[in-house]
Amino acid sequence: MAKKFRVAALVVGVIVVVPVAYVGWVFAGSRPVLDGALHLAGLSAPVDIVRDADGVPTLTAANRLDLARALGFVHGQERFFQMDLLRRAGAGELSALVGDVALKLDRGRRLFRFRARAMAALAAEAPADRALVDAYTAGVNAGLAALGHAPWEYALLRVPPAPWTAADSLLVTDAMYFDLQDSDAESQLLAAREQRVLGPALAAFLYPRGAPQDAPLDGSHLPEPAFPTADIPAGPGAPAAPPKPEKGSNNFAVAGRLSETGAAIVEDDMHLDLRVPNIWFRARLRVAGGLDMVGVTLPGVPFVVVGSNTHVAWAFTDSYIETGDAVVIEQPPGDASHYRTPQGLRGFETHVEKVCAAHGACEDLPVRDTIWGPIVGRDDAGHDVAWRWVAEDPNAVTINSFLALEGARTVRDALDAAHHAGLPDQNFVVGDSAGHIGWTIIGPVPRRFGLDDQLPHSWADGARGWNGVLAPGEVPEVVDPPDGRLWSANARMLGGAALALVGDGFYVDPARARAIHDDLFARDRFAETDMLHIATDDRAHALDPWQIQMMAAIGAQGSGAQGSGGDGRAASLRPYVADWGGLAAPDSIGYRLVREFRGAVINLVYKGLAGSVAASAGDAVPIAQQCDYVALRLLAARPAGLVPKPFATWDALLTAALNEVAARAVAAPGGLAAYKWGVRNHTGIHHPLAAAVPGLGWLTDPPDVPVAGDALVPRVAIPGFGSSERLVVSPGHEDRAIFEMPAGQSDNPLTPYYGAGQAAWVNGTPTKLLPGPARWRLTLTP
Repeated sequence: MAKKFRVAALVVGVIVVVPVAYVGWVFAGSRPVLDGALHLAGLSAPVDIVRDADGVPTLTAANRLDLARALGFVHGQERFFQMDLLRRAGAGELSALVGDVALKLDRGRRLFRFRARAMAALAAEAPADRALVDAYTAGVNAGLAALGHAPWEYALLRVPPAPWTAADSLLVTDAMYFDLQDSDAESQLLAAREQRVLGPALAAFLYPRGAPQDAPLDGSHLPEPAFPTADIPAGPGAPAAPPKPEKGSNNFAVAGRLSETGAAIVEDDMHLDLRVPNIWFRARLRVAGGLDMVGVTLPGVPFVVVGSNTHVAWAFTDSYIETGDAVVIEQPPGDASHYRTPQGLRGFETHVEKVCAAHGACEDLPVRDTIWGPIVGRDDAGHDVAWRWVAEDPNAVTINSFLALEGARTVRDALDAAHHAGLPDQNFVVGDSAGHIGWTIIGPVPRRFGLDDQLPHSWADGARGWNGVLAPGEVPEVVDPPDGRLWSANARMLGGAALALVGDGFYVDPARARAIHDDLFARDRFAETDMLHIATDDRAHALDPWQIQMMAAIGAQGSGAQGSGGDGRAASLRPYVADWGGLAAPDSIGYRLVREFRGAVINLVYKGLAGSVAASAGDAVPIAQQCDYVALRLLAARPAGLVPKPFATWDALLTAALNEVAARAVAAPGGLAAYKWGVRNHTGIHHPLAAAVPGLGWLTDPPDVPVAGDALVPRVAIPGFGSSERLVVSPGHEDRAIFEMPAGQSDNPLTPYYGAGQAAWVNGTPTKLLPGPARWRLTLTP
């Protein structure tokens, strides 16, 4: 009996120990090489890679090609799985790695055939530019091969890593187009439904193009829509839905005459989905006796994306200009194979894309192309709709986009480089060591004509469409504004003819832009720490009127006013709302209550006034990005003819919203005393595979802790989304520069610097941009 027990125990031990040992071997084998010397074929001279205690490398090479090859080696060692996800996201090939879960995404993205476009763009590149990406590609594959084991994620997925190719670096940029811009015509098709169902007047009122709170660079104002007088169409009783999460960022700059250094100061924090590892990889890149850049790189491309080269510093935010248009396809009756164009009938061009899922079957995906782009869906009338998108143009992605920028010495040099860049369109803010600052749109800007209403249209008669892209001299820019300040936060930047030129791609709520503008004009002198305080400002001025409305609603219930409809619970909210502080702080109960009251009122307003936009009771009612302005305007005027259904009065609506919040807060775990903003607003940063593999998050994910911030304040933070980096730098004074980044440098939990920097990012603690003292040194030799 004892022998049988020993045998059974041995078997159980083997069953437990062998998998654990295998997992340990995989993780240990896929760690990057940090010390010593390694051979890297193709180098002309040795390259030093010195890492500090946080794993931030300084790469020093003899020339730019060697630097690209060595950076590829480092990216291949530290971030290959992330790079793989990015290239597959750009190409619509994710399911081949992660399985059926990505098939829907792949089907939508494969319509644009970006891998074929990347191959064509690569063939057209200048030899010197192609040599750079070829060197980087070779470095990536050498770095991957030098690992003791493939990155650990591939063992879980049971799919081997495919080698990196030069076209993959272009596909990484294509992936950013998908992240930053619309690709499915959904927003314009929805705008058309709003106008058709609600009528032009009510649609314009509920879904305005701007708000008085806008803070554009030119100080322009848009006319306010008139209060509609028509009857409100009845809806199917669908719930209201908040606007889609903003694909956004903040950046701003002050001129040298306002700074402590005499050079400009530039701030940037790009708001993206947050995951492990972070999308960016910090690095300092040096060519001996020449180039010296520091900032963040995007694994998959051989450049510093945001940073400083000691002469200029540059930063990005999503521009939200109009980069795509929905084209309604006209077809002759009974003819499904042709469509009308300004040149007459034309046949659809059909391609078949093979979409294959890992460990599953392949399917053929037919793609119908038009001269304007692929068919992406249908409008409410049943017409096919194509998507004309700047990302499909031959100059949308170019390898040399950053080469001219990294060699810039002045703001003028940088703006000229921006006007020739093949990148997703973004607000580009730049400052130089002489104290100059500038703003423009980086990336190709469509030359649109006959299109100024955000709606789908037929282009068959030639009266509407695109005529290439704007020439560099036509793209709006601002250089050295008189007040010495520039800012952008995804809201409207321009008015008048300039706005008509770049278009309106559904600009976001102006709360962040207004707050940054006001913070910049609250001071006359700036240090880097002052710029960081603006970036991490969590004072919610946009909620001030909602706190007043909520206090009034609580008071009306307490007074027993007619129609107050109170149930007693709302009175318990009074002390928290009265002393709310106005800060999106984790411990604030009042902030959460006011924030949720705002949301409840806005939901009831749009459900009652725009419910008919929902196609059925199961569809959500869309809410405008400028919903604060709309709802507060209604509450100020209280027009009797616009009381949202089913309420008889505006007071009844406010009471319903108040009771909803009170009921939720009182019934929450721990009751009202535990109803803190940080319970709802936490970091929520996870590895992409953590949700699919039980227990993996324990090893890979940082603590999911409460965090300050909100989508309404400059310090953007919601679970799993927020500032992917914070950078403040005065070019030529990089020793004073500040940097914060979540999730750290490494993809491997066994690296000694895994997760470094996470706490500083959560707390908004200033840390140095330049790498610290050397901790590890690796030399790559020819």
